[in-house]
Amino acid sequence: MAITADDLASLFDAFNRHDIDGVMRFFAKDCVFNGVAGPEVYGTRFIGAEQIAAAFTGVWTTMPDAHWAHHSHFVHGDRAVSEWTFSGTNADGSHVEAEGCDLFTLEGAKIVRKQAFRKTRPLIPSRAKS
Repeated sequence: MAITADDLASLFDAFNRHDIDGVMRFFAKDCVFNGVAGPEVYGTRFIGAEQIAAAFTGVWTTMPDAHWAHHSHFVHGDRAVSEWTFSGTNADGSHVEAEGCDLFTLEGAKIVRKQAFRKTRPLIPSRAKS
């Protein structure tokens, strides 16, 4: 059984529900995830289901309204791509909204590598309430 574009849509629906079990069911136990930011050429690398789950949960903790809108997906053999628009609000009220994509490597019904890319934009300042 192979991952389909519909499976990737279900994955992103789980991201938007902040459902870590729903997300992690798509990932191999030894998956590698290269995050959008970090000190290395590949960003920050998370290896294994435990580290990856902690990274995803960390985003939801830092940005409780984190959301991947307008997601679309395609699969070709053992490779897949998802495009999306990410938005979220930081604790200081500043907001991020940027287009991005994920490049996936697949083995059967599991994701074994996820590389995330997101446009770098200035933060949108908090709207002060009067």
